[in-house]
Amino acid sequence: MPPGAGRLPRQVGPGTRRLLDRLGDTPVCVSDAAWTVLAWNTAWEKLGCVSIDSHGRDRNMAWRAFTGDQGRTTRTSEREVRFQSSIVTDLRATALRYPHDDWLRDLVADLQAVSETFADLWQAHVDTRYQDDQVTIRHPDAGDITVDYDIMTIHEGDLRAVVFTTETGSADAARLAVTQGRHSDRG
Repeated sequence: MPPGAGRLPRQVGPGTRRLLDRLGDTPVCVSDAAWTVLAWNTAWEKLGCVSIDSHGRDRNMAWRAFTGDQGRTTRTSEREVRFQSSIVTDLRATALRYPHDDWLRDLVADLQAVSETFADLWQAHVDTRYQDDQVTIRHPDAGDITVDYDIMTIHEGDLRAVVFTTETGSADAARLAVTQGRHSDRG
């Protein structure tokens, strides 16, 4: 079997774990190429972006994006459409790299069954590349926090790092600092 044709990698290596730790006050999570969150730092957890007790599809960002369970995050309708299109584009590429991964194949089939939007995008063979994004997080203590949402690819392990940042000195930076137990923001 050629490299990449087997199972989707789902391991977070020591370098990626150190990256999570070193980003400290910057909320970051790492997902596999199918968008299942595998690891996160304390800042991500304090923001309330993931439940430690969640498993399987509850940790899958694609599943949540197409089944209406976005948790505390919201996007404008235009950004949501673009984000969903880019997730489908990325999942299609992932499915081509890992054609023998049963979990991934089941995820795509189930998304097609439960989401007309996903099914339409999948059938249309969309090719939307990820662009800059913003989400608003509804935090119970700090209120609404609008953050820039960036995705970085970690080639080793075919992983995705989702990073939330705010503009230094902004009201959103101050609200983000509150979630981290700080009173000011370093960006």
